[in-house]
Amino acid sequence: MHQRILIISIILLLLLLLFEITMTKTPPMSPPDLPCKVRLLLSLLTIVINTVRRSNGTINRRLMSLFDLKASPSSKPNNRVKTSDVMVDPTRNLWFRLYVPAAAITTSTTSPSAKLPLIIYFHGGGFAFFSANSKPYDDLCKRLSAELPAVVVSVNYRLAPEHIYPSQYEDGFDVLKFIDQTTIDGFDLNNVDITRCFLAGDSAGGNLAHHVAVKASNHHEFGKMRVVGLIAIQPFFGGKERTESETRLSKGSALSLEQTDWYWKTFLPEGSDRDHAAANVFGQESKDVFGVNFPATIVFVGGFDLLQDWQRRYYEGLKKSGKEAYLIEYPNSFHGFYAFPELKEPSFLVKEVRDFIDKLCYAPSGISF
Repeated sequence: MHQRILIISIILLLLLLLFEITMTKTPPMSPPDLPCKVRLLLSLLTIVINTVRRSNGTINRRLMSLFDLKASPSSKPNNRVKTSDVMVDPTRNLWFRLYVPAAAITTSTTSPSAKLPLIIYFHGGGFAFFSANSKPYDDLCKRLSAELPAVVVSVNYRLAPEHIYPSQYEDGFDVLKFIDQTTIDGFDLNNVDITRCFLAGDSAGGNLAHHVAVKASNHHEFGKMRVVGLIAIQPFFGGKERTESETRLSKGSALSLEQTDWYWKTFLPEGSDRDHAAANVFGQESKDVFGVNFPATIVFVGGFDLLQDWQRRYYEGLKKSGKEAYLIEYPNSFHGFYAFPELKEPSFLVKEVRDFIDKLCYAPSGISF
């Protein structure tokens, strides 16, 4: 343990030195009033991600593991939430972390209106980084579970470049089928309603949630589960075109244009470009969602996120296709703001998600939004 701390300390010092050199050359664009701690963490994250990505399209996983801190599950309520890990398919290390809030632990009911909704969450990381037990995502899912409240399933899907498209989408959909068809220890259908299932994700996870939602719209695949909503937090979409926000924020403090290009290159099939249907979901190669029973969707956008133009187009594409969609914008938010609870916007996001769920789950019938 002491040796690992020493190694991490040395690496951090080297990265800080590199950060100072980098900042003198090309200071990244970021919100003007970020706390120093957040600025430092963002800078370190950027340097780490850039350091572990190799020029040949591979990732130094061993080095990344030093910085990707993990959180263990807790059978006893921690921050009002009990967590456990459930294996889906050991051959591909497909599993999920289950978050059950105290509201569900202490209450059991057969009344559908009293049951908690289910949120299936897909973490971000450019399809290449992090996992369901990465501490920032464990903290976020724990918060969502406690404050909404809801039963949350955080999916540990396969990562690129070791596993390219469509591995992540297949993993996501298979988790839905597993929950629909399997009796799961700790998953009590007396306190969770899988007919009120929400898909959620941030960044690449938001992209993943969209594609899983399209496939899940074919309800005959499921016995009881119904996907009624999609929560897209700064979803990762793109295309060959360079948008205004991509150009203006190309060297963003949390995500750069060079990074997004690298993510698409390592995720998409060989020979594909960014107009592939996985990236450009309303492009010429994409599947038309007009005739699809697509769930109501809420899209979160940050004013310092270079992906914001693609995210707005996503919202507009859903509206043009006749789908129920809502757009929430935070002008001073960077890509990944939700991982920093010391900021005010994550609390706003949780409230908006709660209101969105309430609209779809608890509003009297006959009311439109």
